[in-house]
Amino acid sequence: MTSPTKSLEKWATWQEIHRQPEIWKSWGQTLDVAGLREWIAGLGIEEVWFCGAGTSAYIGDIVVAGLEGKDLGLRFRSVPTTDLVSRPQAYLNGANPLVVSFGRSGNSTETIGTLDALDGLAPEAPRLHITCNKKSALATRDSKGPLKVIVLPDETHDAGFAMTSSFSTMLFTSLALFDAPADVSARLNDLGDQLAELLPAFAKVPPRPERVVYVGSGSLAFAAREAALKVMELSAGDIPALWDSSLGFRHGPKSFVTDGTLINVFVSPEEPARSYDLDLVSELRVQFPNATVQAIGAGAECDIKMPYGAVWSAPICVASSQIAGVLWAEDLGLNVDDPFTGRGTLSRVVEGVKLYPVAS
Repeated sequence: MTSPTKSLEKWATWQEIHRQPEIWKSWGQTLDVAGLREWIAGLGIEEVWFCGAGTSAYIGDIVVAGLEGKDLGLRFRSVPTTDLVSRPQAYLNGANPLVVSFGRSGNSTETIGTLDALDGLAPEAPRLHITCNKKSALATRDSKGPLKVIVLPDETHDAGFAMTSSFSTMLFTSLALFDAPADVSARLNDLGDQLAELLPAFAKVPPRPERVVYVGSGSLAFAAREAALKVMELSAGDIPALWDSSLGFRHGPKSFVTDGTLINVFVSPEEPARSYDLDLVSELRVQFPNATVQAIGAGAECDIKMPYGAVWSAPICVASSQIAGVLWAEDLGLNVDDPFTGRGTLSRVVEGVKLYPVAS
């Protein structure tokens, strides 16, 4: 097993991962849940879009999957800004949803492009901006239609390349506003305590694998997507990572598995998803005896209690990959806070994308 060393404390990313429990607890006491829910209810909208790029887009995927099937009086849709900006007319032709925009920096090219597209094609559409950067376009740009801006605590504006506390706190903010009403402060306090207790266990990861797989069901399938991205980002692509749903994995993607692969199954608390997750764990252990298969989640070997449903525990599942990614990046001798140092291929805030005019 690989264990953390004192040297890891020098990395901002390591500190930001471990700061999450206290950030969640404090934010649960600070966020004006009642006031924001009242504002949303007063808009009279029928549909909500969650928009972002990369990890910020995956927040929308996780939230929408977690809210599916609940009688919440709204339709929910995840619309990545990378899709909306390239084909704005396909999405904004006559649409008038509440557009929820996520952004750690709040300044990425696609964030600006989405605001431009809304200005040109749906200027009256209400907007809710959730960002970690109080000086960003998301925090400061005005709108003709109804607008609310939520600026998260400065601590969530991660200094490291990989999104960690920004991801989890933006996700919890959206759940607080769009899931069924709950005592959000008490809930985030409980989840923060859970993560604080689990972080040392997450640090006991297997030695650096040749490949990694993350799978799950429902919202945890999209949490698996974010987990796979964290490993690839932090290892600068040196550890290939794949994600899928527990049932979808058998339909071809399982061919990715080799003897040196680590497979992580995020186990849902909800039936029948849980049974499908556990069946896959058993099957993979028989079929790939030289690979490593880990069950992480409700009642699994790495037990994550999920009293509020899978979607509220998705950030805890993803934290396991954040920890693993840092440990393996350190093992590779990489700059954990900027794994692409000297390569110039990826940057903390995506740059260099040319925006084209939106035809109204």
